[in-house]
Amino acid sequence: MSNSGNFVWYELMTSDANAAEGFYSHVIGWGAQDAGHPSMKYTLLKVGEAPVAGMMTTPEGCNTGVESMWSGYIAVDDVDQFASRVKDAGGKITVEPQDIPDVGRFAVAADPQGAPFTLFKPSMQERGDYPKPPTQGTIGWHELESSDWEKAYTFYSGLFGWTKGEAIDMGPMGIYQIIERDGEMFGAMMNRSEPSAPIVWRYYFCVEDVTAAEGRIKEKGGQLLFGPVEVPGGQWILHASDPQGVWFALVGPRS
Repeated sequence: MSNSGNFVWYELMTSDANAAEGFYSHVIGWGAQDAGHPSMKYTLLKVGEAPVAGMMTTPEGCNTGVESMWSGYIAVDDVDQFASRVKDAGGKITVEPQDIPDVGRFAVAADPQGAPFTLFKPSMQERGDYPKPPTQGTIGWHELESSDWEKAYTFYSGLFGWTKGEAIDMGPMGIYQIIERDGEMFGAMMNRSEPSAPIVWRYYFCVEDVTAAEGRIKEKGGQLLFGPVEVPGGQWILHASDPQGVWFALVGPRS
């Protein structure tokens, strides 16, 4: 099965990468390793020996539209072609296609409602035996909060072939639409709860105990924004922000 259309990498751009490294290593349990790029400091975040995400200080003059954020990289077969398709479908390309030597080619995009994401073709197609959810430190869920999830779904399904799974009626909060690829659910789309809420993809990091992780967030100066609440399947979720103000989410069991 091709990786095209899958989220394959996650990246934190932040105002203070050193402080963020200490925070997430403590909260999530990631190991950290310098990537060895000669022109910039880029930190790999690892589950065991496997890198699952990265982080860097936001470059001066960055024009992605969001200074500090978690972003997701979606694999494609041809970054330039998909960048054109994003524009044709009403989205934007905020960083034009370019190469990262020995890593791959990428372009930073936004959907028609403004949620950022990154198109990516890695230099190495085979990642080996990588840990999978719900292993602690992996990414277990992808959730789009949009101003119009139905239009967003049309955009993403046209680009990546994503399909609809179950539609969950959440009453006043509207529909929570599960999304799938090749019959496997990996996330959901919904309309944002408040008109002032940001239009973003939220990534849920797996932990072994949400209660314990909540305590670690507070110990390191993060803020709890929502939850913990139980979701179908016996899992618990919470939304939080790190000390630099970047939103993230956790998912896992609760003691």
